[in-house]
Amino acid sequence: MATGKAKRKPRKWTRIMAILIVLAAVLAWNYRAPIRNHALTATAFSARVACSCRHVGGRPLSQCRADLEPGTELVMLSEDEDAKSVTARIPLLASQTATWRKGPGCVLEPWED
Repeated sequence: MATGKAKRKPRKWTRIMAILIVLAAVLAWNYRAPIRNHALTATAFSARVACSCRHVGGRPLSQCRADLEPGTELVMLSEDEDAKSVTARIPLLASQTATWRKGPGCVLEPWED
């Protein structure tokens, strides 16, 4: 009879969990840096362009989507008619507002970090 303990091979689920943890860490890192920065840029650009289209050009907001660049399909636009502003947002990532002001035209609100 052998009294030594046999070596156990790592279980398959242990390796899978380790891979998932690494992937989650990579996603968390990328969320904070490039993905969020791209979302902020896309919403800022979209808000300013849509504000100009709506309040300078006088077109309905539904027509202003045609003026946005390719790659901004996830951006949702909404307007506040009383404030003469347009807000562009990508849910859970970024939101930017541009407001029409006499003189300078459509101006982005300050960014919040």
